[in-house]
Amino acid sequence: MLIIPAIDIRGGNCVMLTQGKLEEETIYSKDPVFIAKMFQSNGAKRIHIIDLDGAFIGIPQNLSVLAKIRDAVSVDLEFGGGIRKMETIDKIVDMGINKIIMGTIAFFNPEIVREATAKYGNKIMIAIDVWDGKIAIGGWKEKTQNDALEFARNMKDMGVEEIITTDIKKDGMMEGANIDGIKRLCKSGLSVIASGGVSTLDDVKKICALEGSGVAGLIIGKAIYNDSIKLEEAIRVAQEFLRGTASH
Repeated sequence: MLIIPAIDIRGGNCVMLTQGKLEEETIYSKDPVFIAKMFQSNGAKRIHIIDLDGAFIGIPQNLSVLAKIRDAVSVDLEFGGGIRKMETIDKIVDMGINKIIMGTIAFFNPEIVREATAKYGNKIMIAIDVWDGKIAIGGWKEKTQNDALEFARNMKDMGVEEIITTDIKKDGMMEGANIDGIKRLCKSGLSVIASGGVSTLDDVKKICALEGSGVAGLIIGKAIYNDSIKLEEAIRVAQEFLRGTASH
């Protein structure tokens, strides 16, 4: 079970939004590279990086920051935000990024997902952002009537192996994760990374309990930045929880 800390970049800064709203932005650091190094030293094996400017504009805007992070740490990096073209995917893979997150484009042009997975296999991840069981796109600005589970199954047909699901209502709210929503997307048969609302070590345990259903990791953002969860403690709790279940 991967505990994946999040770095959201906007204007070169490390920020957090509440429910994806730009007017609900908090700047946590002007040095995302420092934050990445800190996460690595605290035991992270993978870091989740989102280019918020890219997500809203439709073209990554912070690749220079991403390159600096890649140079500074040796852990796996997953990156998304405005990735809409194969050339962009090629460029980011060439930078040494381990996982490429596709979101909005997968909704409008599933064939590019098929092309990307044919070329890069499990390096390609799909972000499925959910509001009341339906997909939201375009940096969460637009809510659709498309069912998230049905979409996840379509992505599996395109060759995708791993998805990130974020419950937008929960994101940044510090109210706990939507466990039922996560379980539902596990029915897709895909490897699921859970995101949104993780605010206590109890939330970490609840998501770890879904490992047998197909949850491979969880992303923690605001809870780490405001110190309600310490990254190293979350990693320890996950390891202990999974050791405990394995011994029964």
